[in-house]
Amino acid sequence: MTKPPRCGSVSRRTFVTGISAGMALLGLPGSPTPARARVPPPTTLTGENFSLQVDQRAVNLTGQPRNAISVNDSIPGPILHWHEGQTVTLNVLNQLDKNTSIHWYGIRVPNPMNGVPGLNFSGIRPGENFRYRFKVTQSGTYWYHSHSGFQRQQGLYGAIVINPAGGEPVTYDRDYVVLLSDWSDESPQRIYSNLKKDGHYYNRRRHRTTTDLWRDVRAKGIEQTWRERHPWNFAGMSDRDVSDVTGYTYSYLINGQTPEDNWTALFTPGEIVRLRFINASAMTIFDLRIPDLDMTVVTADGQNIQPVRVDEFRLGTGETYDVVVRPSGDRAYTLFAQAIDRGGYARGTLTPAQSLSAEVPPMDPIPILDKRDMGFTRASGARAADRQSTAEEGNAKLAPAGLGSHSPIIHQPTEKGHGVALRALAPQNGMDDPGVGLREHQQRYNRRILTYRDLRSLTPSLDQRQPQRELQLHLTGNPARYLWSIDGVKYKNATPILLAYGERLRITLVNDTLLTQPMHLHGLWSELETGDGQYLPRKHTVMVQPGAKISYLVNADNRGRWALHCQMLYRTYGIFREVRVV
Repeated sequence: MTKPPRCGSVSRRTFVTGISAGMALLGLPGSPTPARARVPPPTTLTGENFSLQVDQRAVNLTGQPRNAISVNDSIPGPILHWHEGQTVTLNVLNQLDKNTSIHWYGIRVPNPMNGVPGLNFSGIRPGENFRYRFKVTQSGTYWYHSHSGFQRQQGLYGAIVINPAGGEPVTYDRDYVVLLSDWSDESPQRIYSNLKKDGHYYNRRRHRTTTDLWRDVRAKGIEQTWRERHPWNFAGMSDRDVSDVTGYTYSYLINGQTPEDNWTALFTPGEIVRLRFINASAMTIFDLRIPDLDMTVVTADGQNIQPVRVDEFRLGTGETYDVVVRPSGDRAYTLFAQAIDRGGYARGTLTPAQSLSAEVPPMDPIPILDKRDMGFTRASGARAADRQSTAEEGNAKLAPAGLGSHSPIIHQPTEKGHGVALRALAPQNGMDDPGVGLREHQQRYNRRILTYRDLRSLTPSLDQRQPQRELQLHLTGNPARYLWSIDGVKYKNATPILLAYGERLRITLVNDTLLTQPMHLHGLWSELETGDGQYLPRKHTVMVQPGAKISYLVNADNRGRWALHCQMLYRTYGIFREVRVV
């Protein structure tokens, strides 16, 4: 029997809509709720020549009619199916009344084809057509989106599937794209305006209540409760600051469909099914599992890895993971992707028959940050931090290679002032840590949780040179004021990072904030230093957890101007640097 999905949170939109619906059922007068209309599902386009039309269209995903941005009249846009080795031509016609663009996320292309206005080209003006043309030199699961303003939030994104030239190393019978995203009935401009007024505007559960306090005291005792809460109270921070835009405004979608619509994929019992998970959201990190069904992760960010069996994994904004599953029996399974703050979820069904669906599981407890996530002190008046950084300030940002995860933490003079609220003193290596909200799942639920340390390339690393130098960058900000930066410097005030063509570099990212930051490097691969230098996994997006650091190696083998930025849409234009390969 099909059971209705459990609500993750009740927003004002849901509450008002529910009142109207209840009044209608009782025959009472009330505001009529418009019928929801599904957006046409994305089609799959194949070949070498593609015509993509970007336009505005009306949608109704939640009971409220809104305008969105579509590609070929669908949201998400069509799935683009390419083959490694072919040359593709994509003609993009802009039917909007503003400039647009398309960035081919994770695809290595010549610099003018990368699609970032201001770095690679000037954008596509209204009524104009832009021709992207490049050779496809890789295979796997990727995606595309607008790099203009907030258009990704409004629907301009889609999936890319590339078949390998030499055949797949993975055996499967069915193949599905599972594209996750977040949708708001509010305009992105309004969301951003609310965040600038109050960075915690959408985090309505950040403050603990008296009931929470007494519950902790009964469970842990006064002394332990005091030890856990005192550092947060002293610093004026909340241990629930895990997400800045939440289910208070968002609905979560799979392939453009809400949990109520229940996107469905068919299988025959005994078949091997490949699921290509893509996080195309604007601001949401998802924790994904399929209850009662083992998953084997076979690719990360489009690159083949040595298979890893898991029960759950975290999918950062921009990341992709392919998994294979072997569903059995005459039953359905729920694809369950809960937002990191547990403010809502996306839901789909894997089933042998359209008439069958599975129960939607309850969401896990709200994640609580602990001391390893904190690991910070106030930037203003932080004497310990100042003592440590005084001797280090002014040191060159580029240090000799060979330091890796043992590199000293170097704080710059720019990491002071109202734009930087925190600084990490002793950041942890983030490779082994599944992250806040997942750490206890192994013991509590007996789930196998994926970490970056589990990722090993399927084939040996192509370049096993040691890096010549290291670049250390601090991801900084003041969440309350909604100010974001790298090393305390906004993009508009920063100088480009210069790389010499052909050099091999280590980049170490240090997260000096309480929020997980998914960092995306355009045009170049990021080889995660997971511990096995012979099989470094290549990624285009790297999640840096609060109070943690992550290091990866980069070959500067693609000339031009590239972007390195946080993939969270409303933080992007602060946490952003230009990288020039010359």
